[in-house]
Amino acid sequence: MDSSDVTLERMRTFIRVAERGSLSAVAREFGVGQSTVTRHLRELEEAVGVPLLSRTTRRVALTDEGSRYYANSVQILRLVEQAGDEARGTRGATAGTIRISCTAAFGVLHVSRLIFAFQDRYPDIGVDLSLTDERVDLVREGVDIALRLGPLTDSSMKLRALGQSRRLLVASPDYLAARGKPVVPQDLLGHEGIRMSNVAGSDMLALRGPGGEDHAVPFEGRFRVDHGLAARQAMVAGRGIAPTHQWLVDDLVTAAKLEVILPDYSLRPVPLSMLIVPERAGVARVRLLVDFLVEQIGGIAGIEKPQRFGAQA
Repeated sequence: MDSSDVTLERMRTFIRVAERGSLSAVAREFGVGQSTVTRHLRELEEAVGVPLLSRTTRRVALTDEGSRYYANSVQILRLVEQAGDEARGTRGATAGTIRISCTAAFGVLHVSRLIFAFQDRYPDIGVDLSLTDERVDLVREGVDIALRLGPLTDSSMKLRALGQSRRLLVASPDYLAARGKPVVPQDLLGHEGIRMSNVAGSDMLALRGPGGEDHAVPFEGRFRVDHGLAARQAMVAGRGIAPTHQWLVDDLVTAAKLEVILPDYSLRPVPLSMLIVPERAGVARVRLLVDFLVEQIGGIAGIEKPQRFGAQA
């Protein structure tokens, strides 16, 4: 083989294997047999003339030559895709697939319906939505856009601040009727709390009072969970008091299935951000979805423009 045998298909296969470190994972992603992935890699290495990957029983890793070839290949495919978009003009922007990663409960309750509306507007754009609260490697997982709650540290991604997620203290009417309704923060002592096990510091509530004073209250409870939708069910079932995002429970509060307690005291809001893989930011369909989500997410209950909250207690 020679350089003319370096096809885009083989290059795409190589890139995804390099990013995921697994032939079987890439085979599942592409919907082909693992033997096809293996053949693409073998043919590419034969065409290039050097080993690009080293294979062990557990993982596939890049060789030194493979690392250089990967970086160049990513740039080549990005330029090929952008050239196609520009050649097709507006029609090119409305075809292809976008991969999104999103915080799980926020994705189920809100982002999924926004994607439906986006696809109604652009019916030829496919969207792969991955719901997880884990901070996944966007490049390795082939993600274009990620929506994340909380502080971010990945400086290699393009960042769009979407706003602040307002939080409330809520409980079911039945729970409050049985246990009493707190009037001041210290009344929370002795109550059952619904806690998020994947949130650091969930054993302490930091509240800001109506006069700007800070309150730190120990927060205990027999039920801990790592998923917002399960916490939502626990709140309705009367398992205790919960600090929660407004977007997670706004419909339940409106339907009087939950009550807001200590409404004059505020919890620290949580930043909501969009991460965009830099190499994908110039793709027309990705830009369309980024602009659409930025416009629409501001209409979700409890998502507010960034504001200064002050130092945490």
